[in-house]
Amino acid sequence: MREKNDLKLAVLIDADNIPYSNIKGILDEITKLGVPTIKRIYGDWTKRTVSGWKPALLEHAITPIQQYSYTSGKNATDSAMIIDAMDILHSQKVDGFCLVSSDSDFTRLATRLRESGMLVIGIGEKKTPNPFIVACDKFIYIEIIGTLEISKKTSTTKATPTPIQTTKVDSIDSKFIQLLKSSIEDLAEDDGWVFLAEVGASIIKKKPDFDPRNYGFPKLTPLIKSLDEHFDVDEREVEKTHIKHIYVKIKK
Repeated sequence: MREKNDLKLAVLIDADNIPYSNIKGILDEITKLGVPTIKRIYGDWTKRTVSGWKPALLEHAITPIQQYSYTSGKNATDSAMIIDAMDILHSQKVDGFCLVSSDSDFTRLATRLRESGMLVIGIGEKKTPNPFIVACDKFIYIEIIGTLEISKKTSTTKATPTPIQTTKVDSIDSKFIQLLKSSIEDLAEDDGWVFLAEVGASIIKKKPDFDPRNYGFPKLTPLIKSLDEHFDVDEREVEKTHIKHIYVKIKK
């Protein structure tokens, strides 16, 4: 089976809807998911509004695709990205796509790529309409990329790491708690315990924009540990390794 980090990804960026100041963090995030073998960005490069992208394109080896705005008020970039995506799909050179945009016009493209068995990752701002978000396998908000640090306080106890938020985070409400509980119940063994990594994968299937960083935590484990009134956590050592597997169950 192909490893996640070996996945070949086509990165298609909508220059009209993504700020160029975020590009390094976006590409760093993508390398956690696979190898960006194709990197293209679409826009009308005759416009001054996208001139700030030039240094970023040179630094990160992104290929600019020129798309003239033939009609005022129409986003011609969408058509160019969609046509290119379908050409890449039929070339069978990649395992998935990263669609970097906050534009809901790419909803049908994301759906079509997934129908063809492609992994589809969306990256955009929190203003992104929900139809595009749920059309992706996973959606990552630009606002959380590279904005969370963890306090490095040492302690003799196994205290939960303290998150330091540098951007606004979502509140953990009853609806989110219920999502966690239902996901655990779906996967739990007879004793109620379930491998936490499986819970995370299940949640993303239900809610593609789920990310612990949305709630101010770098990983799912410290997020769950912070909810100790709802969940029990068990760290189990793997024999002959230094690895620990995290299991969780609903607290009775």
